Amino acid sequence: MVEAVVAAGIAAGSAGVVYALAAARVVKQYERGVVLRLGRLRESVRGPGLTLIVPFVDRLRRVNMQIVTMPVPAQDGITRDNVTVRVDAVIYFKVIDAADAVIQVEDYQFAVSQMAQTSLRSIIGKSDLDDLLSNREKLNQGLELMIDSPAMGWGVQIDRVEIKDVSLPETMKRSMARQAEADRERRARVINADAELQASKKLAEAAAVMSEQPAALQLRLLQTVVAVAAEKNSTLVLPFPVELLRFLERAQQPAAEPAKPAAAPVESVAADVPAAQAHSEIVGEGSDPAKSL
Repeated sequence: MVEAVVAAGIAAGSAGVVYALAAARVVKQYERGVVLRLGRLRESVRGPGLTLIVPFVDRLRRVNMQIVTMPVPAQDGITRDNVTVRVDAVIYFKVIDAADAVIQVEDYQFAVSQMAQTSLRSIIGKSDLDDLLSNREKLNQGLELMIDSPAMGWGVQIDRVEIKDVSLPETMKRSMARQAEADRERRARVINADAELQASKKLAEAAAVMSEQPAALQLRLLQTVVAVAAEKNSTLVLPFPVELLRFLERAQQPAAEPAKPAAAPVESVAADVPAAQAHSEIVGEGSDPAKSL
């Protein structure tokens, strides 16, 4: 009798151990457990740790609550300004309601991936090429809103969407390179013309100042000669302007020299006139032999 009781106890204990092993489940810290009892959702979501379910009656599905990084395959599209591009992106999302992620959608990761691809195509068709290249922050926000609206019903929250790369055709790349080169050339010419205008204004002011002081022009010429002569690998041919001679001539004249009277030359000429007449008479008388005889 005792042996039968012991055997029954051992059998019950073994059955209990088997039941415990069959009913015990471990949910990790970053997971949540959704229990379906005979196909019906249990209201409580199992938290991390050891949990028990009814074997052969309950089914436990673990849902990862971590942020998932999912690359969006590159999508070919035509922009609003009729440029063919190839754009890929990356999406960050996480599950905020484990029950909805299991009940509302068959595979929430696949659903989010497909929604991201279709939304990316839609964004490409609504945007210009310049927006895709330079205004990505605004496009990322619009893409995030387009994906997040249906994902909220699946218990999924879109954390962030980023456009990774925009591939352009080779012809478009060459055209953009020529456009950028032409724009740089235009800016260089405008800057050069502006510099010439400013330089001409300054030269006009300098010329006005030098016209008032002719000596300043000569000093500037000498400074230029000195600057050119500093390079010993050149031959210097220096023109000698007439203005410099006049300037030196005026500098040599005494500043306080008295002016000669204007009538003095006339008087000297008048004084020489009788002598010239007497000389002519003498020469005339001496040259006529008939009159002397």
